[in-house]
Amino acid sequence: MPNMRLVRPGDRGPAVEDIQRRLLALGYDLGPTGVDSVFLGLTAEAVRAFQQEHRLDEDGLVGSQTWAKLVDAGFTLGDRMLYLRLPHFHGRDVELLQRALNVLGFACGANDGIFGAFTEGAVREFQRNAGLPADGIVGPDTVRTVMNLRHVWDGKDATLHLGVRLAPARAAEVLGHVEIAVVGDDEAGQRVAERVVNLAHATTACPGVRVAEIGARASVGELLLRLCGSGDEAVVAGRPHVRVESPDMLAARLVTAISAAREGRREVVVELHGSPAPDEREEQREAVLVLDAVCAAFD
Repeated sequence: MPNMRLVRPGDRGPAVEDIQRRLLALGYDLGPTGVDSVFLGLTAEAVRAFQQEHRLDEDGLVGSQTWAKLVDAGFTLGDRMLYLRLPHFHGRDVELLQRALNVLGFACGANDGIFGAFTEGAVREFQRNAGLPADGIVGPDTVRTVMNLRHVWDGKDATLHLGVRLAPARAAEVLGHVEIAVVGDDEAGQRVAERVVNLAHATTACPGVRVAEIGARASVGELLLRLCGSGDEAVVAGRPHVRVESPDMLAARLVTAISAAREGRREVVVELHGSPAPDEREEQREAVLVLDAVCAAFD
């Protein structure tokens, strides 16, 4: 409900109906009339009860803060794909994931419902332990594995492991001290480039990591990563290049390519192998591979 107006007792209409449906799904009692599009009686009481439970001002009005909390509270694990980005994913599904991971011993910090860098790190460790691709993307396979372990973590104290030292987020000290521009030489490459930079900034403050415009050249002292489709000879020609098709070797090959690049203005081509058509998971997976390789190469 973007740019929503304030919804208050006495109001009627679709906005009230939407609020009622969300409250009902969360288990609040709306009485025998249920969803009737009228903001009175038990609907007003349910709004106040929701605000109290979520530490909001108990004014009985549904403004932007109360609405945002209602939306967050409606997510269940598996409703959407989760991964590290800015703005961070947040909601009840993230909180449940954090609670499960903390109980299982994969420390991700407080159960704050925000999918930040430490939560991503915990997800990746869990995925490695479970024999899944450790890409930090919480999709169907990861959700299924977490829920298959529900008998282990459900109802357990999620704060027991909060004292465990959090693993450092993806080579944050590297990202804070390097100058890297990322550019896509086609639409698919540009989408992945934007994800690489977004992922870097979601990990740590890294003012030296930026998206460059198509056709840009490297500045002095900066590494320019050119992302392109596999086999794009026009981009690859005359430049050191690596392919993301071999994740285990990507970092080592990137080190070689960077070393081979011309000093001063360094350019390296990274050949992607995803589909040219937009694919959220594939693009995020390739962004994770590229950024991890960059961190490992400079670490």
